[in-house]
Amino acid sequence: MYILALNCGSSSLKYQVFDADTKKVVVSGNVEKIGLPDSFITQKYPDGKKERKDTSMQNHDEALNVVLFMLRGASIDLNEIKGVGHRVVMGGDKFASSVEITDEVINTINKLSPLAPLHNPPALRGIMTAKQLLPNAKQVAVFDTAFHQTMPDYSYRYAVPHAWYKELGVRKYGFHGTSHLYVSKRAAEMLGKDPKDCNLITLHIGSGASATAIRNGISVDTSLGMTPLAGLTMGTRPGDLDPGVVLYVMEQLKLSPAQMQTHLSKDSGLKGLTECFADRRDVEENKDTNDKCRLAIEMEVHNVKKYIGAFMAALGRVDAVVFTAGVGENDEYLREKFCTGLENLGIKLDVKKNAETLARKGCGETVISTPDSPVKVFMIPTNEELVIVEDTLAIMNGKYNPNHLLMNYSFAKQNQKQK
Repeated sequence: MYILALNCGSSSLKYQVFDADTKKVVVSGNVEKIGLPDSFITQKYPDGKKERKDTSMQNHDEALNVVLFMLRGASIDLNEIKGVGHRVVMGGDKFASSVEITDEVINTINKLSPLAPLHNPPALRGIMTAKQLLPNAKQVAVFDTAFHQTMPDYSYRYAVPHAWYKELGVRKYGFHGTSHLYVSKRAAEMLGKDPKDCNLITLHIGSGASATAIRNGISVDTSLGMTPLAGLTMGTRPGDLDPGVVLYVMEQLKLSPAQMQTHLSKDSGLKGLTECFADRRDVEENKDTNDKCRLAIEMEVHNVKKYIGAFMAALGRVDAVVFTAGVGENDEYLREKFCTGLENLGIKLDVKKNAETLARKGCGETVISTPDSPVKVFMIPTNEELVIVEDTLAIMNGKYNPNHLLMNYSFAKQNQKQK
């Protein structure tokens, strides 16, 4: 039996097929440039082999059809795909856990689309297409926002008119929840503690980025807000920004909300600062000769340090700081910059160990702090797809617990030992 994990973006579709018994990836892939003439799919196998097919895919219906064609070519019996887990970015305050997809769930995801216009619509298209093409598979939605629904009201509320919150849902929701959930469980295992006894700061830093404060195993604050624009400096998104800036620029340049949305989502962050680079590798490569790249790095480092310090103050006690996602797992330079100067807060990085710890070179979970560091520093490769698969399987088997502290995750071994 197989479980298919789907992650539909606005012009992309990422997928992984897992063996339900071993929870190991059988095949994975990525469809890119959906809707453009040069769209293509790349399928990957556990032995490192890759297979590429260039074909026109005008929408997600066509893309998923191509995915299934590629899976058949990889000897995957589509009748054995018994469950499909869908990553859905915005669940608002309606979903505090993963759920089986029903017509009511679909309608609610659709109603939440104005809060995530770039993310929820393609997820819905993926859901509808998967229901049509794989009618015998159970469809499950796994929400980025669910992990953060444990935040107290003083963390998620904004100081704006109450009616905005009550009638429009204006509040902090947070994102990257499946990643923060996964690495928090693994950090607890590395600490030799039950997740409910751990205070952590988890830093998911990729093109998008977020920091989360975790007290006693649950999220109590996070940097991303009502939308994925707030918090840390990102590849093309600004992070924290005075809302007055938005109003001023819209008025001066006569921008529509849609135009401003594009500028904030695709033209800001590192790209906006450097005017050319959204990828940190490019920014770092040019930092010594391009002052805009130097500035972009220093701003990002400053902002990450601010969130670490703020969350340490909020938590009071911190067991570990966790780096994950593309940059967090593979950028030893930035990790060192993020930690330098935090020694008085109990964060002591082992510079040599940090330099050697790169997920792209096969490094797994690693302690990169010094032995005497009061606060441990971990690099933990994230595995959001495994969370999606295990939630899907548990819902299929009637064993799902919406309280993730009580869920019997295979990657939360310490939790199981305590039972």
